[in-house]
Amino acid sequence: QVQLVESGGGLVQAGGSLRLSCAASGRTFSSYVMGWFRQAPGKEREFVAAISWSAGRTYYADSVKGRFTISRDNAKNTVYLQMNSLQPEDTAVYYCAADGTGSLNTVVTGRPRYWGQGTQVTVSS
Repeated sequence: QVQLVESGGGLVQAGGSLRLSCAASGRTFSSYVMGWFRQAPGKEREFVAAISWSAGRTYYADSVKGRFTISRDNAKNTVYLQMNSLQPEDTAVYYCAADGTGSLNTVVTGRPRYWGQGTQVTVSS
């Protein structure tokens, strides 16, 4: 069982930056593929970024490529999402996700086993 707790959300002006953190419980964090998703009001939840267990591979949605960076610190059981050049369309609840199958594709396609409760990110114009 893995529990995920996100933090770092808030209100920021367009062009600004935020760093989200996701703290995970469990001794096997280092073996989990981790990801970030978001859900804007009235829209379906969408994939944002994913990172392999070793941090050797990352994958991003086209909408955030070049602006967002996912990283992880296995010693701290934490995954991060650095978000730069934020735009109003980035406004959403951001969710952390984890999957223990080792498949990056499982997370990228929206099928991770574990989800956090979400943290709100609001970007004002």
